[in-house]
Amino acid sequence: MKKVIGVYRNQQMHWVGDGFPVKSLFSYDRLGQAISPFLLLDYAAPYQFDPTTAQHGVGSHPHRGFETVTIAYSGEVTHKDSSGGGGTIQTGDVQWMTAGSGLVHEEFHSPEFAQAGGLFEMVQLWVNLPAKDKMTQPRYQAITRQDIPRIDMDEGAGHIRVIAGEMGGHLGPAQTFSPVNVWDGELKAQYETTLHVPEGHNTILVVLKGEVVVNESHKVQDSSMVMFAKDDIAIQLQALQDTQFLLLSGEPLNEPIQGYGPFVMNSKAEIIQAFDDFNNGKFGEIALAHEA
Repeated sequence: MKKVIGVYRNQQMHWVGDGFPVKSLFSYDRLGQAISPFLLLDYAAPYQFDPTTAQHGVGSHPHRGFETVTIAYSGEVTHKDSSGGGGTIQTGDVQWMTAGSGLVHEEFHSPEFAQAGGLFEMVQLWVNLPAKDKMTQPRYQAITRQDIPRIDMDEGAGHIRVIAGEMGGHLGPAQTFSPVNVWDGELKAQYETTLHVPEGHNTILVVLKGEVVVNESHKVQDSSMVMFAKDDIAIQLQALQDTQFLLLSGEPLNEPIQGYGPFVMNSKAEIIQAFDDFNNGKFGEIALAHEA
């Protein structure tokens, strides 16, 4: 089994805009190359929003050099960006946005969710782009829950949804620029399973809810991430409670990481250029909806 090299838990919540109460479970500014090609993950743990006519979320802001992946567990988010991408994701859906050469986007609770209120739970993951692809054309992939292969475990023990990469011959629908696996799983209490990741990948287990024993040695609670060595390929999970998790693995990019705010590039000069390009309007604007 793979060696566990670190377990980190964060129960501190902060707000992103006024619509996303999140816990930051890992970030490249602390872990760097050890988690490449992944950059950060924010978990919007279940939060009850009251019905409102106000618009809650994050207004127009820029990105360059990486991809954002939003997984909806409960609630709805509407996205718009300056490259023309956009749409609303609902429970079970995934939004995979490639910022590439640069865009501005906004993310708000959908009007329907805001008016009805309800439980909101989502994950946002940042995936780095290889240096050769950092200035690629921006792209938006709307992935519905029906598009995502689901592998059910024996005896109703749980399931894995393959969002990106491959598992057991099932291919995830997300198109990626480097080899990555994004597996979204649930494991019922008192059951166990063994997952196998590609040799040489950096691998992260994110435990969103529940409690699980990893590789018979580490008890991991909710709102935690587990880092593994590159040895072996097997990860054993024994659920002590009903557990919801993400298993992320990716081929390391082995390239410099230079990030500042909404930009992640390979050098300080590229970060300065990103700010200059944004300030000079080169990221475009979000088109306004016009009523007929």
